[in-house]
Amino acid sequence: MNYISTRGDTSPKRFCDILLEGLAPDGGLYLPASYPQVDDATLNRWRDVYHQQGYAELAFEVLSLYIDDIPAADLKALCAKTYTAEVFGTGEIVPLRHLENGIWLEALSNGPTLAFKDMAMQLLGNLFEYELARRGEELNILGATSGDTGSAAEYAMRGKKGVRVFMTSPQGRMSPFQQAQMFSLMDDNIFNIAVDGVFDDCQDMVKAVSNDLEFKRQYKIGTVNSINWARLLAQVVYYFAGYFQATQKNTEKVSFTVPSGNFGNVCAGHVARMMGLPIARLIVATNENDVLDEFFKTGVYRVRASADTHETSSPSMDISKASNFERFVFDLLGRDGARIKSLFGDALNRVGFFDLEAHPAFSQAAGRYGFESGKSSHADRLATIKDTFERHGMMIDTHTADGVKVAREHLQVGVPMIVLETALPIKFAETIVEATGQQPDRPARFIGIEALPKRVVSMAADVQAIKAFIVKNCA
Repeated sequence: MNYISTRGDTSPKRFCDILLEGLAPDGGLYLPASYPQVDDATLNRWRDVYHQQGYAELAFEVLSLYIDDIPAADLKALCAKTYTAEVFGTGEIVPLRHLENGIWLEALSNGPTLAFKDMAMQLLGNLFEYELARRGEELNILGATSGDTGSAAEYAMRGKKGVRVFMTSPQGRMSPFQQAQMFSLMDDNIFNIAVDGVFDDCQDMVKAVSNDLEFKRQYKIGTVNSINWARLLAQVVYYFAGYFQATQKNTEKVSFTVPSGNFGNVCAGHVARMMGLPIARLIVATNENDVLDEFFKTGVYRVRASADTHETSSPSMDISKASNFERFVFDLLGRDGARIKSLFGDALNRVGFFDLEAHPAFSQAAGRYGFESGKSSHADRLATIKDTFERHGMMIDTHTADGVKVAREHLQVGVPMIVLETALPIKFAETIVEATGQQPDRPARFIGIEALPKRVVSMAADVQAIKAFIVKNCA
């Protein structure tokens, strides 16, 4: 399997090369040169694999189509090491829970940091350690988080040989629980940087450092954000697992509603659909930062400045530059790398938006690719959390509530709607209490976490400052 850049570099790369590289040298994102196709016989076999042998075996089957430069026995062992009941709390790994007529929740938040990011990050940590050991190299991971990526990455990488993590986050814009999960880690290979700005400023810093090819190569800079294809690939697996739980045969279709800020989670669904998974529709649910909802309704992709990025009660989605959206638009526009470079590399930098409403391909976003969208506000969030708790006795977090609200607006008779749960409620306790009057359950290992000592440095949104920090801590 070879990989190419969304911005036109078609020189073939293998999986393990892009695993460590992250962003492509031309500033684009990596995608497979073509999507492997899954036929009916394969779906039947995978259905049996999941139900009879488990999630780790299904992960091996899916990943094997994309990874051919790791021996099969090693890849199978890495999957088996990653997806265990001990790590994810259940042998099903991603069990479906019925919410109400037509709507199911796929539980993705049973991992070490109580968020769906663990599903991919735990595998990524094992892949990094494996490949770095094979090469005898080290890696300095530079990441950006709006709340959950950071803790998932740090818990997956802590103590890993040959790996350091430099994680940027927006100062004061995460929940107290999210901050405590990250900042209380004292491992020598973990560095937390609170940036004076919003998530998009952090993400811009990561991309700027990655685009300095000399610095990137000298200091072995890699990424764990979903701009890293390996992370997105790992997420493809749970779409198949959700489908196999919701259906009995392959003639049935399902839809997925996905709370989305950086477009990585739902982009994995797009990949699964392109492979042949019978997905009817992919519903993008946003909060007040509705850049993606605006695009799917109007064809205009308009990024917001930091001052116009709202601080909301679903903070992990407070994003106005959806990095993975570039991957979908690449497919939408016929994989025209030059056009993608002009849109994402030039137009956004120059005027802050582009408009595809008049482009013939825009109608295909819904018609051919199944995308629809909706948005949710703080009032919607509270009402959905309260209603779900009172009617079903089920407590959901703020981001999942955005998904449930939007899912209810897009139901089709006879088509199960699977909402991807994104985090456990304890991560956003203040809003849960506001909605229900009840404190969410807190796992015993996180009791008192907010009171633990913190290890974090503050920094302006300055590319040179983050470079200097990396250099100092790699000495």
